[in-house]
Amino acid sequence: MVSAPDRPIHTKNTSRPRILLAEDDGEMREMLSFVLWREGYAVESITDGASLLQRLDEAASSDAIDWDLVISDIRMPGITGMEVLEYLKARGNLPPLMLITAFGDEQTHELARRLGAVALLDKPFDLQDLMCRVRRVILPHPEKNDYNLEKPTEYNGG
Repeated sequence: MVSAPDRPIHTKNTSRPRILLAEDDGEMREMLSFVLWREGYAVESITDGASLLQRLDEAASSDAIDWDLVISDIRMPGITGMEVLEYLKARGNLPPLMLITAFGDEQTHELARRLGAVALLDKPFDLQDLMCRVRRVILPHPEKNDYNLEKPTEYNGG
C-alpha cells in the first residue's frame, strides 16, 4: 500500500516494515514507492524536507508511528535531507536514515557518514543495490508474497 502524499498510514500494529520516503521529483518518488511496496514494505511518501521534518517530529511525540527506515533525497525545496539528518542527530532521535542524491561528492558522503546516515546512494542508482541496502536495515518481511502483483503460473504437466 502506497500512501498519498502527506497522508499517514502507519501505526505500530502495521504488519509490514514502515518506510518514510521524501523525494521532490514526482516520477522518482512514485517509482521508489512502488518498488518498496512491491518488496513488502508500507511506504508513506512526501514531497519536501519540511514535510519530512514535520512527520518525524510527529513520530517522536507519538507512540502511534514508528518508522523502520527513512529514505530522503538530499536536495529538496525548503529543508534539505542533510539538514533533517543534522537536526535529528542534534536531538538524539535518529531513526535509520538513508540519503539519495544526484549531487554526491566525497564531502557530501563524508558528512552523511558523520551525521549517522546508514547509506548515501548517488543517482542514478541500481534498484537492486537500493533494495539490498534496505534489507540490511530492515529484515525481509516474511509475508512478502502477499503483496506481489504477479502470481506464479501453475504448471500442470503435459
